Amino acid sequence: MRAVLLLLGVLAAPEVAAAAQEAGGRAGIPWWEIFKQAVNFSILAGVLFYFLRKPVSAYLKERSDLLRKSIDEAARARADAAEKLAAIEVRVAMLTGEIAEMNRKMDAEADEETRRLRKSAQAEIERLRAQVQGTADQEVKKARAELRREAAELSARAAEEIVAKTITPGDQERMVRENIDRIREIVR
Repeated sequence: MRAVLLLLGVLAAPEVAAAAQEAGGRAGIPWWEIFKQAVNFSILAGVLFYFLRKPVSAYLKERSDLLRKSIDEAARARADAAEKLAAIEVRVAMLTGEIAEMNRKMDAEADEETRRLRKSAQAEIERLRAQVQGTADQEVKKARAELRREAAELSARAAEEIVAKTITPGDQERMVRENIDRIREIVR
């Protein structure tokens, strides 16, 4: 009720000021004008109240129901979200265990792969060593054969030089005859 009177006073203040000016500067409050305006306002407010009470009441009830429904839906959504969050937290906890298990398996597989690779590498190293040793042995044999051949050639040259220096043409002729005789004996 106080609010209505205060509202009326606020709404009437501009009218009071305008009426004071129309009075030609006469001092005093135009109570009759204020009363007429208050009656007009009361009639307008009564008519508006009479005709708008049911639609506004229905609108406010509908709005209240809609808000209640929204609050209920929000509460359900929150409860659903809490359930989903709990389920996700359980899954995350399970995933943590699964991840730890997977990491353990990967470590075991990595260790096994490392052992396998080391074994394979060791076998390859042994194979290469054997191959290199075989190649080295062949090269040594070739080198020895080459050295023997060169030694034989050098020995033959040295022997030729010695023979050429020590054997006379008569000795050569005698040796040729002896060899021819031996060949004849073999051929017979």
